Order: sequence, then C-alpha cells, then structure tokens
Amino acid sequence: MAKPLLLYTATTPNGYKVSTVLEELKAAYGTNVIDYDYEKIVLSTNRQKEPWFIALNLNGRIPVLVDRSHQPAPFTVFESAAILLYLVRKYDLEGRFAFPTGSDEESELLQWIFFVHGGVGPMQGQAHHFRHAASEDVPYAKKRYTEETARLYGVLNMRLEGRDYLVGPGRGKLTIADLNAFPWVRLHQRAGIETLDPFPHVQAWLNRIAERPAVKAGLGIPQ
Repeated sequence: MAKPLLLYTATTPNGYKVSTVLEELKAAYGTNVIDYDYEKIVLSTNRQKEPWFIALNLNGRIPVLVDRSHQPAPFTVFESAAILLYLVRKYDLEGRFAFPTGSDEESELLQWIFFVHGGVGPMQGQAHHFRHAASEDVPYAKKRYTEETARLYGVLNMRLEGRDYLVGPGRGKLTIADLNAFPWVRLHQRAGIETLDPFPHVQAWLNRIAERPAVKAGLGIPQ
C-alpha cells in the first residue's frame, strides 16, 4: 500500500535534508502520523529532465515531495527548504523541530534557513563542481568558492559558540535550520576544506547531529 508521502530524491545534500527531517519526524511521532515512500533519481541519467518529472518541478531538480494524502488532490512541493517548512507545518504537531508561527524564534529559524539556502548551499555547490565536475581546471573558481564556503562556516561557527544548535533559547534545540545545513557541512572536504579545526563549534555541532539515529537513517535514503 502506498504511503502518504512520496519523495523523489538522490544522494546529494539537498536530498539528505529532506530524508533526515522525514526520519526525525517519524522517530518523534510514529508512522501513524507520517510515513513515506521514496524513488531514487540517478542524476547522471537525466531522469529529472524528463517530461514526467518536469510536470512535478519545472526546474528539473531534486528533491520533490508529493503529498498523496492531500485533499482533494495530491500536492507537490519542490525546493528543499520549502519542503522542510511544509513538513513541519503539517506534521510537526508539537513543534519539536520548529517554533510557533509569528514568534521571534520562528523568524530566527527562517533567517538561518535562508542563510544556508542562499549562501552555504550555492557556494559549496560551486566549490564541489569546480573541484570535481568541471570540464576544465579553473583555479580562480576553485579558490573563490572554497574561500567563500569557509567564510560562511566562520559565520556558523560564531553563531554556534556557546550553543548546541542554531536556533532556540539557551543552547538551542535541533530544528530544520540545523538539518538544512548539516548535509552540506558534512561534505566540507569535498569543498576543499580539509579540516574543521578552524571552526570548533561547527565541528562539535556536526558530530552532535551525526550521532542521532534518525539522521543516520536519513543519510541511508536513497539506497
């Protein structure tokens, strides 16, 4: 029997954002509240550019979430950060991974989500591309994007000083802001940042999240 949600995903940071949040929600609330199927998209085959996929996401990118429980018809969400927000607003019944609508904490949550969505992701993604996928060697591009990624890690490091997580009173709590950033930062070596020694608070945060069973499960999706 088909499960309520269907995730089209791949083994990329943006895909892992959604699968880790889905697994955390499942662990918190149980499969009677939230459960999902997934379909792996092998990006090298360009399935994400086929007409059936473009009908789901005109931008031809993963991840895409289809909420098959939505009435009167299934509802499709694209863009990883938008998917995370959709999931917590619909399924995080107790606000474990977010904050009340209109609160100062919600504003901070959105600020750090947008910081990653507009900064860390694009800059680190370009660092990955020019270091591992570009058809020609462009030293300036590699240097620029790696250095900018490191600068953004410095911002995260300042935020995490004296904190366990990015958002919330005191030392904070795990939210979708953290899970939006974690899948990128865990691949820092691929971006040319060999060690997180200059960012000790980021390293501690990374280790803390990586130890969570639901995060480990989410990093196994897709197989």
